[in-house]
Amino acid sequence: MEYFFTPPRQVTPPTLTVEGEELNHLAHVMRMRPGDVICAVDGAGTAYDAVIAEISRQAALCTITGRHPLLHEAEREVTVGAGILKNPSRFDFLVEKCVELGVRTIVPLQTERTIPRHARIDRWQKLCLAAMKQSGRSILPDVRPLTAFDDFLKSAPAGAITLMAHEKADHALRSSDLGGQGRAVVVCIGPEGGFSDAEVGLAIRSGFAAVTLGPRRLRTETAAIVALATVLEGDPGAQRRPATLS
Repeated sequence: MEYFFTPPRQVTPPTLTVEGEELNHLAHVMRMRPGDVICAVDGAGTAYDAVIAEISRQAALCTITGRHPLLHEAEREVTVGAGILKNPSRFDFLVEKCVELGVRTIVPLQTERTIPRHARIDRWQKLCLAAMKQSGRSILPDVRPLTAFDDFLKSAPAGAITLMAHEKADHALRSSDLGGQGRAVVVCIGPEGGFSDAEVGLAIRSGFAAVTLGPRRLRTETAAIVALATVLEGDPGAQRRPATLS
C-alpha cells in the first residue's frame, strides 16, 4: 500500500484530500486512479486507510475506510541531539535513519568542536517527511533550529531519561537499564572529535548520564543510530499493528 502525507486540515471525515507535491506523486509518478487504495498519514499521529474517489488538478478526494492511531510509533518519545557535521550528506543520513528507527525530535547541536555554523533545517525536514512515509510511521518528527549545546541541556523535559554518548564512560548503554523511567528519552551525540571535557562535565552536572556505545569509536551518524536503536529495543509500541477500524 502506498503512503501519502495529508496534514490534519485536509482530513474532514468521511473524506480526506491529497494535494500539492503529494498529489503529483500520486497521480503522475504512481499513476494511481479512482478505486485504488492508499494509506494517508497526517504527521500528527494518525494513519488512514482510504480509497481514491476522484482526482482533479487540485486534489485527490479519498473516502476514509479505516483509522489507525499512532500507527508504527514507539511509546518512548526520543529526542536525539547531535553535533552538526562538516560533510552535510552525513547529517542527512543521520536524519533519515533516525526517523526510520522512530525518533520524535532531532536537534542539530553547535558544540565546541563543530565546524559548520549553519544548519539545513528545511532540507532535513523534507528528509523527515520522506522517511516517515517510507517507514510507515504516522508522526512527522520535528527538526529543531541549530541549538547551542548548553541550551540543549537546559531544554530536556522534566522527568526525561537523559543520556550522553561518551567513549570514556564506564557504563554501557542497555535498553534493560531504562526500565519504566517515564516515556521521554533525550540522547546527545558529539560531532567529529567528540565532546570537550568541559562539555562532558556540564552535561553530567545537568543530570545527563554518560554511557558508552561499545569499545569501538563510532562516527556521529553511526553513534546516533546505535543509541536510538538501543533505547527503542523492545519498545512495546514498535511492533503495534492496529486493526483497521471501518
